[in-house]
Amino acid sequence: MARALEFDQDQALTSAMAVFRRLGYAGVSIKALEAETGLSSGSIYNSFGSKEALFARAVAHYNQIVVRQRLLTHLQGKPAFAGLVSLFESLLDEPGGKAFGCLLTNSAIEFAGQETEASAALRAGFDLLQTGFTEALLTLPQMTQPDAERGALRLLAFYQGLLVLIRNGHDKEALRVTIPPELKAITGENDA
Repeated sequence: MARALEFDQDQALTSAMAVFRRLGYAGVSIKALEAETGLSSGSIYNSFGSKEALFARAVAHYNQIVVRQRLLTHLQGKPAFAGLVSLFESLLDEPGGKAFGCLLTNSAIEFAGQETEASAALRAGFDLLQTGFTEALLTLPQMTQPDAERGALRLLAFYQGLLVLIRNGHDKEALRVTIPPELKAITGENDA
């Protein structure tokens, strides 16, 4: 008979997600995971199978509690342009003033197109963002489905580019002033 889990799996995934985000997959040892999650290496392996499997689960967890929540917070029930500005500007205001970046962005750069156990979760996170952008754009009266899909891809590229520059320590105020005009160019909202 399998033993019942004796820990909060969501909390363990949140802790693992945070350390992978800060240090990257390669920078995280099992000892670091033990310290961050409070789990023993045996519990990590018994519960998740491997570091790579834990990472894949942490990315999927990130998609649900960070990416999906950010989209809901900033885009749901708001005018498209205002919601997009709010979402993009929120990238510049990371809690605690840190610049650890986005787990999706950091991992996509770290793995540079390699297929890993986490690849599907990484693609799902980018798809979640792109779908959220498409849905926001489709609320604009002048927007067609093909235009919304092209605009969503442009928004995803801009979003990811901002995250890379932020992680690299670029001047946040210089980035902030680029957001409204770029979003106007992408959305076609000239009077926003």
